[in-house]
Amino acid sequence: MNTPTLDATTTTAPPAGVPVVDIDPFSDAFLTDPYEAHQRMREAGPVVWIPAYGIYACARHASVHAVFNDHATYISGAGVGLANFHKEAPFRPKSLILEADPPSHTKARAVLARILSPKTVMQIRATFTAEAGTLIDRLQARQATGETIDAVKDLAEVYPLKVFPDAVGVGEAQRENLLLYGDMIFNSFGPRNERLQKSAELVQPVTAWIMAHCQRENLRPGGFGDLIYQAADAGEITHEEAPLLVRSFLSAGVDTTVNGIGNAILCLARHPDQYAQLHADHALARPAFEEALRFESSVQTFFRTTSQDTELFGVPIPKDSKIVTFLAAANRDERQWPEPDRFNIQRRPAGHMAFGSGIHGCVGQVVARLEGEVVLTALAKRFSRIELVGEPQRRLNNTLRALASMPVRLIPA
Repeated sequence: MNTPTLDATTTTAPPAGVPVVDIDPFSDAFLTDPYEAHQRMREAGPVVWIPAYGIYACARHASVHAVFNDHATYISGAGVGLANFHKEAPFRPKSLILEADPPSHTKARAVLARILSPKTVMQIRATFTAEAGTLIDRLQARQATGETIDAVKDLAEVYPLKVFPDAVGVGEAQRENLLLYGDMIFNSFGPRNERLQKSAELVQPVTAWIMAHCQRENLRPGGFGDLIYQAADAGEITHEEAPLLVRSFLSAGVDTTVNGIGNAILCLARHPDQYAQLHADHALARPAFEEALRFESSVQTFFRTTSQDTELFGVPIPKDSKIVTFLAAANRDERQWPEPDRFNIQRRPAGHMAFGSGIHGCVGQVVARLEGEVVLTALAKRFSRIELVGEPQRRLNNTLRALASMPVRLIPA
């Protein structure tokens, strides 16, 4: 895997008749607080132009949904980031699931969808629930000795790094490498800026570990990773494709859930009335996690590329154009949600875009939802309040809404 190199943004003349929104969605200021800019884009129109990168953008729910659900026109095979793989080579072999189109995508997706099915979730639910309870016990004991609990470092990172690699069949040593790798992969979907460069430098020493853990001999028999190789044995995919599909687990299966759980805990800490409802009724854990995904989407953006000249909500878009979809902006679209800027765990926000939509919707979302639900349930059973004891710190990433730290006090029930 080669380290991506830096490049600068370029200004391209806006197409006639397309509303221009002059923002940099990869700047520190935007990534720290994107919501005012999201509103500007939604108000400007269903399709807008971002001149700094010469790209079309969608921030309304209807237009994001339209792009995701027309995979023939808005393709993923040219990359789901800013880079256009029709014009430049990817810095690593393309993902068989994320950066692929039918028919090759269909074959790989079928294998992963079977492995990560609702039936699978039923089989792992008891284990995931027990691990959540054990972790919460441990945090309560540490807090009783006077320790401050960091809801990111001690909970939101620890739990997914335990249960998901266990399920994949990855050994316990050096799993923190997965966080470095995921951070770099999601940074790579943005421009080749300093943020990407730094994350690529950090991941360089652990690249060999990542690649080694995509190989069959380093995966526990019967885990998700081994099941991919069994699919290769059965001829559903090739043995050359198997490690690339395992790599998809390792790159996308941890960081997104870490941030989903972290953002959910932050939402509940900042909205104690909502946490009180969850504490009173643990069945609200799944709706609370869904609302947190809508309110603070872990994945903020994904790109598509037009396969042909097309028109989207009256805007002509030429072939081979890059379109950035703002999932987080779609999830706060007032055209779709009443009071979209209010965190409300009674909302039941069906149709949110946090996991994407269409044939490229997150294939592991059933497992992510299970992790979020059981962690929030364990917290709600044990604690009556989550209190922030310091200002949460964001970890800026070109794609993710991530947290670096969140010191909290967990008030026992």
